[in-house]
Amino acid sequence: MADRQQKPEVVVVTGASAGLGRATVRAFASQGAHIGLVSRNRERLEETKKEVEVLGGQALVIPTDVADADGVEAAATAVENAFGPLDVWVNNAMVSVFSPAIEMRPEEYRRVTEVTYLGTVYGTLAALHRMLPRDRGAIVQVGSALAYRSIPLQSAYCGAKHAIQGFTESLRSELYHSGSKVHIAMVQMPALNTPQFEWVKSRLRGRPRPVGRIYQPEVGAEAIVHAAHHRRPEIYVGYPAVEAIMANRIAPRLLDHYLGRLGFESQQAKEPDDPKRPNNLWESVPGDFGAHGRFDSSAHDSSLQLTATEHRRGLALTGLAAAGVLWAWRRTR
Repeated sequence: MADRQQKPEVVVVTGASAGLGRATVRAFASQGAHIGLVSRNRERLEETKKEVEVLGGQALVIPTDVADADGVEAAATAVENAFGPLDVWVNNAMVSVFSPAIEMRPEEYRRVTEVTYLGTVYGTLAALHRMLPRDRGAIVQVGSALAYRSIPLQSAYCGAKHAIQGFTESLRSELYHSGSKVHIAMVQMPALNTPQFEWVKSRLRGRPRPVGRIYQPEVGAEAIVHAAHHRRPEIYVGYPAVEAIMANRIAPRLLDHYLGRLGFESQQAKEPDDPKRPNNLWESVPGDFGAHGRFDSSAHDSSLQLTATEHRRGLALTGLAAAGVLWAWRRTR
């Protein structure tokens, strides 16, 4: 990994123009990073570049569909030609479809898989081709609690996140086998307040909405930056993600029935969706949406669970010290 005190870190973020990707770009830019901005929408990428420069970083705009393996490889080459060797690659790009599985079309499953799963594979391979010979670098996969516990109406997206989890675990074991110092981490996200709910393809009656406790995208971005700079194989963000993953390990069939009863309505707002609104499954939706969605009033801008994860060593030492004091006190009694 790059010594950030000697030279700017070189980072690539896919899905960089909006939502969690946009927030992640800002987080790296605030540390002075040089960032390759990868997504389909040039207009939004140009706006993102302006934000990077205001925050003290530099950016390269690279309009690319991550479902194109050659395009992803070319993006990696362009970044290294402009900024030097890659330090961090963040695989964040995704698309989804809200729909009962029986109403999904084969081409929709293929598209979600190609962008969300294979886009991650292509990005990982492009990074590895450059990082392995240097024996350094970090790859961060943006995962989800849905990588462990699927929910109804998002079978394509849940399947893709499960696939990323399996791919990453397999690759990590190969890196351990070879003794490589390249670090790969997966960050399991909770519900985030991003614009994806305004442009996701949907067959639902009500407007799509996130499930459960909602966090601002900056919380997820903080976790991604932490994962890039610390050798943790996996980070859970927010107690809801932890609860979903743990509950699925304990009682998966109970969750099947619970989600079958409540998981349909919980993903829809009361107001009806517009069936004619544009979606981003095949083409990017025009306009600059920024990082936040429409749930600012209910989204949380911090996570005690993530803070504890980031400072777990200090908390552990504090706990040991407290236990020692308590033991000594009991001895004197």
